[in-house]
Amino acid sequence: MLFKSLAVFSVRSVVILLFTRNGNMLPIPIILASGSPRRRELLTLAGVTGFAVQKADIDETPQPGEDPVAHVMRLSLAKAAAVARFAEDPRTVVIAADTIVVHGGEILGKPASPEDAARMLRRLRGAVHDVHTAVAVQQSIQYAVEATTTAVTMRAYTGDEIAAYVASGDPMDKAGAYAIQNPGFHPVAHLEGCYGNVVGLPLCTLARLLAQFDVAMPGLPDGCQDQSANGARCGLQNMVIPGA
Repeated sequence: MLFKSLAVFSVRSVVILLFTRNGNMLPIPIILASGSPRRRELLTLAGVTGFAVQKADIDETPQPGEDPVAHVMRLSLAKAAAVARFAEDPRTVVIAADTIVVHGGEILGKPASPEDAARMLRRLRGAVHDVHTAVAVQQSIQYAVEATTTAVTMRAYTGDEIAAYVASGDPMDKAGAYAIQNPGFHPVAHLEGCYGNVVGLPLCTLARLLAQFDVAMPGLPDGCQDQSANGARCGLQNMVIPGA
């Protein structure tokens, strides 16, 4: 985990109420630096409402020889910094995340075409891969970042299922070309670790990072952090809206 100082930033955003650790309520502007509807849903499920959304425009190209975990951590920090630099209120808390699928040491990003999506799904079929999500939180001159990894085993779906799923368009904006929560395709047979991590925002990780800024998520599912730490089936899974 990293916790360092950056240059002073200042984002106009919606002011929401979050509980601080001492039990008092404090109005804090929150910005989610992501255009992902799945991350918006997860943040809302955690009890955070009224936050602003501002997608970060950064270069996501991996650097030569870059470790996958180092890659997602670098991108999540870059996303947070890209949004935080325009913040007008120094209390603004910016939440950013980046998710990748890694199989055989290779990063599988968002598919470039339907054919590329089908290729990724064939590659992952019946195999185990890792999903890495790095979450970065930044407020004024401080930031914190942490990466979470979930081991995912895909089921042995058929070629016809791949074709139908690709034709639906759902894989095209997702790392690894799949959504774990898709109700029609349901590609995953088993996972070890955080379910929210595979969707794109591990709430257990986010809660730990926000605590460093004296901010708590009032709606975090009971046992979420304990279950994720123990590698058990995440209690968040039953709360996620299928197909979102």
